[in-house]
Amino acid sequence: MRAVVVEEFGGPEVLKVRDQPDPVPGPGDVLVDIEFAGVNFMDTGSRVGYGLPQGLPFVPGVEGAGTIAAVGDEVTDLAVGDRVAWVYAYGSYAERMVIPADQVVPVPGDVPGDVAAAMMMQGLTTHHFVTEIAPLGKGQVALVHSAAGGVGRMVTQLLKLRGARVIGLVSREDKVPVALAAGADDVLVSTGGAFVERVKELTGGEGVHAVFDGGGAATFDSSIEVLRRAGTLVYYGPLIGDIPQLRMTDLPKSVKVSYAVFADHVHTPELLREHTRDLFRKFSEGDLKVEITKRYPLSEAAQAHADIESRRTSGKLLLDPSGR
Repeated sequence: MRAVVVEEFGGPEVLKVRDQPDPVPGPGDVLVDIEFAGVNFMDTGSRVGYGLPQGLPFVPGVEGAGTIAAVGDEVTDLAVGDRVAWVYAYGSYAERMVIPADQVVPVPGDVPGDVAAAMMMQGLTTHHFVTEIAPLGKGQVALVHSAAGGVGRMVTQLLKLRGARVIGLVSREDKVPVALAAGADDVLVSTGGAFVERVKELTGGEGVHAVFDGGGAATFDSSIEVLRRAGTLVYYGPLIGDIPQLRMTDLPKSVKVSYAVFADHVHTPELLREHTRDLFRKFSEGDLKVEITKRYPLSEAAQAHADIESRRTSGKLLLDPSGR
């Protein structure tokens, strides 16, 4: 089989397509023919050695969807031909991979494979944000940074389903229609922290109940400033911007600051399947839309990384192993 392999840490150019032995499922595993693999900022971090749970060489990619080609001993609830998706399983930039059976989720027949692959990381991340960390509802207001991006659009959609009002932030005027199409009630064009006064004007001086901010140190203080008393800052994305440094005594008012750890949302197989079912159901009912910007063959994995790091794309990027 063919796979993208990292043999040394570095820029996108270190992503090389190599022939690899076909993997064989062990007890409790499934072998999956990969239909699509998601491209995430997390992958760019592992490429340079950040947060990598294994050494070199390795096959990057933690998210995807495909069809089961074989099952190992002790697997009783899955069969050859079942469509499945997964997240946090290294080795997804390949034509085939072996995954523990309790780490895959069934994909309903009305959910396309590309949508399933695109939804796992961003969908479960944002589901965690809006159902556990900052579960806003009717009468409450949120500020969503990068509202035209993949995470921002999904946060916006899930908040609107709960009845919250959303103020979206985007970096360029051409991104305003994208954020509005996702459901944002108001959209501001801003870079850095130059949004405080406009957010306060839109909230009658009260501020927002929650801020969803992956911008890091550049926007952290301003995000705190626009929170109303006892509001929540949901910080995410240590690979996107500089990590803010916080001294609790520097906080200007009573607020809650959260770093929402994705794995805590799906720390059991049962929770993984429960939350994924909810996301797939919302998609099937037309309440959740997933925008896939571009599909790349394995041979263009380096270009996919260059594109995601440059922020030139606003939707989800996928690798398509069948595209060679």
